[in-house]
Amino acid sequence: MGLDRQVSACVLGEVGDTRDLQPNDERGVMGDPLRVRLGEAHEDLGREVVALHRQSFAPEAARRRHSYTRAMEGSTDARLAALEREISELRARLERVERPSQAPRAAPAGQQTAAPRPGPKPPPEPDKAPPISVEDLLGGRVLGWVGGAAVVLGVVFFLVMAANRGWIDETTRVLLAFVGSTALLGVGLYLHERQGRTQAALAAVATAIAALYVTLTAATQLYDLVDPVLALVFAGLVGAVATSIAVRWDEPVVAGLGIVGALLAPVLVDAGTDSASLAFMAVALVSAVGVLLWRRWSWLGIVAFFVSAPQLLAWLYEEHDERLGLSLAVLAAFWLLYVVAAIGYELREPTADLRLVSASLLLANAALLAGAGWAMLEDTDHSGAATAWVIAAAALHIGGGVPAYGGRMSREIAALIVAVGTALAALGLALAIDGPALVAAWSAEALVLAWAARRLGDPRGQIASAAFFALALAHTVMFEAPPDALRSGVDDLGVAATAVAIIGATAVALSRFSVVPELRATYLGVAAGAAVYLPSLAIVSAFDGDELEPGQTPQVVLSAFWAVAGLTGIVVGLLRDVRLLRLGGLALLLLAAAKVFAYDLSELESIYRALSFIALGLLLLGGAFAYQRIRREVGE
Repeated sequence: MGLDRQVSACVLGEVGDTRDLQPNDERGVMGDPLRVRLGEAHEDLGREVVALHRQSFAPEAARRRHSYTRAMEGSTDARLAALEREISELRARLERVERPSQAPRAAPAGQQTAAPRPGPKPPPEPDKAPPISVEDLLGGRVLGWVGGAAVVLGVVFFLVMAANRGWIDETTRVLLAFVGSTALLGVGLYLHERQGRTQAALAAVATAIAALYVTLTAATQLYDLVDPVLALVFAGLVGAVATSIAVRWDEPVVAGLGIVGALLAPVLVDAGTDSASLAFMAVALVSAVGVLLWRRWSWLGIVAFFVSAPQLLAWLYEEHDERLGLSLAVLAAFWLLYVVAAIGYELREPTADLRLVSASLLLANAALLAGAGWAMLEDTDHSGAATAWVIAAAALHIGGGVPAYGGRMSREIAALIVAVGTALAALGLALAIDGPALVAAWSAEALVLAWAARRLGDPRGQIASAAFFALALAHTVMFEAPPDALRSGVDDLGVAATAVAIIGATAVALSRFSVVPELRATYLGVAAGAAVYLPSLAIVSAFDGDELEPGQTPQVVLSAFWAVAGLTGIVVGLLRDVRLLRLGGLALLLLAAAKVFAYDLSELESIYRALSFIALGLLLLGGAFAYQRIRREVGE
């Protein structure tokens, strides 16, 4: 029996000899030119090849051809049906062979089943960068940067020594420094492009850029060899080259030297605070923002702000007296550029967290816009316009921050923008209005923030709302209705009563919006206090009196009023089983007792003092009786 052919086991699941077939299985090999039966994949799936032996098929070849001819002699319908059954069988068997992951049928008893084929191996994990050893750190990085610093210092020492000894004049010094810096830049570029990305190449380029800026500063400020306008152009060229190299190499160190150097160029070359210097700095700032958004270097935005903002303020200080409109327009343009830097980076790198860099830039930018604009307008005797500028800045931030919720930008940044806007709004309202109007404005802001916090599901809005309500409450008790008014009354009862009423109504409304139980209880307590404080002011202010000789009668009535109000709170709280109301009533009774013993006893005359004690005693007795009686009846 000779070996004639080999067939892959993954294609041929089982090889059977034709002599093993039954008579009714002849259709199983009719369409098979190799005269083999395709079967279930089991033990042969693990083999590379399966041998086919022609001799085992030869004795049956004539009979199979005869069977095939006899099957084809039937009717057309019979032949089609036979072919359809044959195709269905072959398709089913092929599907079972091509799906080796499924469990094979149970093998007959005594027959050993083949082990399942192993599944695909998981993709190899990417190679992690090996940790930097001390030797690599010292040899590859530290040496390069120390060498660059040594070159710069050596050039400076040489120039100083040459100048002191009179070897070379000023022009030659500048030319030597320029040529040396340019040559060092070329060496760094060659090393990086031809010899590989090494720290030595990076250090050489960074040193050359710094040396070029130093040379330019010496040529303009020390020796007056270069005109400041020409020096600005040269500084811009150095910055452009450094920025191009930084972007190509993806090196933040080179970018920092190039871009920051370009932003500082007006200061380095002593170009002053004229419009040309500002224009140059604005172009450098636009380039910095572009690189920030392209390379996603977050640190570049805040660095550019703190380098460029002082120069902007210096220009505004010099120009706002004569060109106020242009100064405000320039301020708004720079504010927009800083906003693009902060928000653009957030859109390029979305995150759910609050980034310190973007948050700091937005806060500093808002302070720059509102503060500088208000100062310029106030300094030029435009007080109303100065207040309007602050309010407009607040509206701009709120209008830009609210739509940002739910977008690609972080909700934290959007909340920060809205918070900045509301803070500016509070400041603007304080500048614009006073009295009950200011209390009403801050209370309205508190209500809007509480509603928005509940609508958006952001608990920080509740904190901001509480802060604005605290501002309104503090303004009321410090200016409109101070506590010492309970001794001598207020000058304008209408103003004081309006402010206190606004506080009480706002507290009730905030208690309905609040989702924090402790905050809700605080608001209800403030509302109850306002309900007692307002009549107290009216009682004291209704009688004649002043700071030196306050009225006697209003103090007796005030003590009695507090005791009656406390007793009423206890009774109602017992009947309705409201613990907070009972505690409030008890606190008010204790306050009335403290006032009588601490103030009335020493300040009132004999008859008023006696009346005050008698009234308090009767009310306290009534309160004790009511508390025990009603408490027992409610318990039964």
